[in-house]
Amino acid sequence: MASNSDSIYYVLTKIKHHPELIVSEKVQYTNTISVFIKDSLKIADASFYFPDDRLMVNRLSNDFVAKNGDLLESFFVKTHQEKKNYHDVWVTTAHVKKMRVYLLELSFE
Repeated sequence: MASNSDSIYYVLTKIKHHPELIVSEKVQYTNTISVFIKDSLKIADASFYFPDDRLMVNRLSNDFVAKNGDLLESFFVKTHQEKKNYHDVWVTTAHVKKMRVYLLELSFE
């Protein structure tokens, strides 16, 4: 199911403008960026979008990607790809309780 989530938009925008919320950032694969943020950030429907100790994977809707291209591009550049060649963006989220962080991973396909 494609997601067009206001909560995901909020988190992406918030961490873009407030990088101090980021605990860690990893580029593990050539097409992904994983961001760990403090779980003290207030997020609407956090228990749904960031389930405790469980991954949730959603494809961002085509409308979301088209509407928020500049925002997504600010994360895509961190993958150090030479050219923008993705059509779909997948978001993986979780609340890692033991570490007291939210995981947000973007995969550019």
